[in-house]
Amino acid sequence: MAYSDFSLASVKKSLNLTISPRQDLFSAVPDLKCSNYLTETLAYNVPFALASNTEKSRSEMIIAPILLELTSNSKKAHTVPVRLSVSR
Repeated sequence: MAYSDFSLASVKKSLNLTISPRQDLFSAVPDLKCSNYLTETLAYNVPFALASNTEKSRSEMIIAPILLELTSNSKKAHTVPVRLSVSR
């Protein structure tokens, strides 16, 4: 099943989930300035990715360049510093 086939309501119902109040997960993370390369790449790629309307193109043309930029700017692994627990 594709990601776009899911909705928050259907996932909440099928997995019996409760959504907690919003947490500001990234408040302690400093802002980063995008490189000229990333800015130009996204300016070029985004219209094509959105026009093709597939998750694959969005992933490869939008998400991948952003992740590469993060990796090139940091020597640390990128993780979310919040413990999420799931119970059924």
